Amino acid sequence: MGGTEHLSVRREGATLILTLNRPEAKNALSLPMLVGLYDGWVAADEDDAVRSIVLTGAGGSFCAGMDLKALAGNGMEGERYRDRMRADPDLHWKAMLRHHRPRKPVIAAVEGYCVAGGAEILQGTDIRVAGESATFGLFEVRRGLFPIGGSTVRLPRQIPRTHALEMLLTGRPYSAAEAAAIGLVGHVVPDGAALDKALVIAEQINACGPLAVEAVKASVYEAASLSEADGLAAELKRGWPVFDTADAKEGSRAFAEKRPPEFRRA
Repeated sequence: MGGTEHLSVRREGATLILTLNRPEAKNALSLPMLVGLYDGWVAADEDDAVRSIVLTGAGGSFCAGMDLKALAGNGMEGERYRDRMRADPDLHWKAMLRHHRPRKPVIAAVEGYCVAGGAEILQGTDIRVAGESATFGLFEVRRGLFPIGGSTVRLPRQIPRTHALEMLLTGRPYSAAEAAAIGLVGHVVPDGAALDKALVIAEQINACGPLAVEAVKASVYEAASLSEADGLAAELKRGWPVFDTADAKEGSRAFAEKRPPEFRRA
C-alpha cells in the first residue's frame, strides 16, 4: 500500500489514512516522511475508491516541524531518497501541501505537537480535529527563521488577520482551545480521540457523491482568489455539470425511494 519508514499508509473503507511515523522525534519531518507524504497524496487522488484522506501522527504527536539534520541527508535514512528530491526539487513543498492540493478532502487528526512545519502542513488540510492537550504554533521567528511553508500567505486567509499576525510574530504556543477559538481547528476532543473523530467525519464525506464533493472543494479554493462576481461565475461552471451526472440522478432517486444512494462516480 506504499509508505516509507517514516510514513505509514492504510485504508479504512473509502478513507486513506496517512500517519507521520517517527514518534521518537515527535514526527519531525524527514526525507522518508516527505517522500511518503507526497506519494500518499498522489495515490489517494489516483484511486477512485478513495473518497477522503485522514492525516495524523504516531506516538501522541502530529508533527514538530522540520528535522534539518535528516533533511541534510546525514545518514542512510535521508540518502536513499536523495534521487527523488533531485528528480523533483519541488517534492518537499508538494508533500507539505504548499504546492499541491489533493482533490479529495483531507482531514487532520492532531494530538500533541503541531508546530512549525507541522502547523504549516495543517494549513493545507481542509478539516481539522485536535485532542484537548494539543499544542499549536509557528515558532520560526523565535529562532530567527521564516515560516516559508506558506504561513504568511495562508494563515491570514484562514483565521482573522490579527490572530494570524500574533501567531506569526510572537512565535508563542497555542492550546487546542485557543486554536479552536480563532478558527484554526474545527473540533476539540478528549486526548486520544482525534483520529476517531476524523474518521467519523470522513465517513460522512464518503457517504456523499464523490463528484459533488470534489467539485465543491475545488470551487471553494478557486473562489478564494477571485472577486465575488468572478467566484460566482466560476461556481456555475463547476456546479452545473454535476447536475448532469448519473450520481446526481441516483441521489434524487435514492431520496425519493428512502434508501441510501449508491454513487458510482459517473
